[in-house]
Amino acid sequence: MFDLVPLADAPAEAVETLLDAAFGADRHGRTAYRVREGMAPIPELSFAALEQSALVGSIQCWPVALACDGGGAVPMVMVGPVAVSPERQNVGIGRALMWKAIRVAEGGGVPGGDALMLVGDPEYYAQFGFDATATGQWRLPGPFEARRLLARGSAVPDRAGMVGPRVQAFTGAIKSA
Repeated sequence: MFDLVPLADAPAEAVETLLDAAFGADRHGRTAYRVREGMAPIPELSFAALEQSALVGSIQCWPVALACDGGGAVPMVMVGPVAVSPERQNVGIGRALMWKAIRVAEGGGVPGGDALMLVGDPEYYAQFGFDATATGQWRLPGPFEARRLLARGSAVPDRAGMVGPRVQAFTGAIKSA
């Protein structure tokens, strides 16, 4: 059995080792990393899964925005990476991390929490309500497959624009779920 705790309770080097094991050491070159470049994850939305004090999973969420082509920006939260130790996959750790982050984000008080987005496999993330319905006009700062640009939430913008780091720092108190 695993426990979900704030990501800050897990050693940073253990998180990096887990991310390397889950996604490869070359993960920093991916477009998703460019989207959140220069930002810190939102602490209240980033969690670790621990089994007997060992890190077996993590999720990070990031303050991003859609800079709309017609002007203005819509705050959103980028979900991911969601990482699970290769030895502990398919036992519900990733699902538990996803639902925890979604519940807290949508619980109110998180700027952009009603517009969650990610880059990932639609076949997996559909179970959490993510789809590409509103993301067809979005651009990212690097290559991506349009079918893998997914979103969920009541404030997901259905307009053209570039997704990137949110200019304003995250400064919201949130309710825990």
